[in-house]
Amino acid sequence: MLKEIVLASSLVFASTSLAAAHDEEALRQSPPGEPYVQVSDVLPLPEFIPGLGTLFVDPNSLPAGPFLAYDHDGKLSATIYMTPLDDLLNGTAYDGLGIGSHEVSSVDIYYNAGHPGVEEPHAHVVLFHDTDAKGRLAQ
Repeated sequence: MLKEIVLASSLVFASTSLAAAHDEEALRQSPPGEPYVQVSDVLPLPEFIPGLGTLFVDPNSLPAGPFLAYDHDGKLSATIYMTPLDDLLNGTAYDGLGIGSHEVSSVDIYYNAGHPGVEEPHAHVVLFHDTDAKGRLAQ
């Protein structure tokens, strides 16, 4: 299991250096605008998920994302990737993934058994964009 998570994180970090340029300022406040949709509007998930926040994703970037995570005040707090472990083990590369903000204060990587939208087991890779972000998303 640890081997799969390390593999997932390595692929994500390698791809973030290749991320396409975007207007970071436009993503700082919720809603981020097209092509992003609010995850809770298209999947049976709550609007705010403790630990992840209010999520937005470009449907064309599924399953990996990026998912943009906003706190209760609508501030961009994290960028999240959800990379299916089987896909990674079978050689799928997720290249050129976007990032909500280039400022990253910490990273969490953990296993998820599956949920609506990404039903298969996968790794969550969470890039927090400031030192208080994790706490704001936990509430």
